[in-house]
Amino acid sequence: MDTGGSEDIDGALVIRSAVIAPVRVPVDTPVVEPVREPLNKNAPRLSRPWKVIVWDDPVNLMSYVTFVFCKIFGYSQAKARKLMMQVHTEGKAVVSSGAKEKVEHYVFHLHAHGLWATMEQDR
Repeated sequence: MDTGGSEDIDGALVIRSAVIAPVRVPVDTPVVEPVREPLNKNAPRLSRPWKVIVWDDPVNLMSYVTFVFCKIFGYSQAKARKLMMQVHTEGKAVVSSGAKEKVEHYVFHLHAHGLWATMEQDR
């Protein structure tokens, strides 16, 4: 049984192996490198993060909004209260950011808890 080897026949390299059948590979075959195009500043930036924005509403208590931020995002009481106060005083706050799917998940859960929330892509 032949355990492998190679030989040059008529300008092509013939590779023999016990595992696969002989394959003819031209010796002068160029190696092709992938084309790397320069980044175009006008092209859309797919890696831009998305933001979760919570809006002030006249219904939910401030303590409830703080509770929801702790529950959904895992924030400490201090951070959740700071974001809640920003929502209350400024009318809105960016409470999280990240990949689109993650942000969609957060907005869904905020809606399920009765909060007004939207998402938008960062600029």
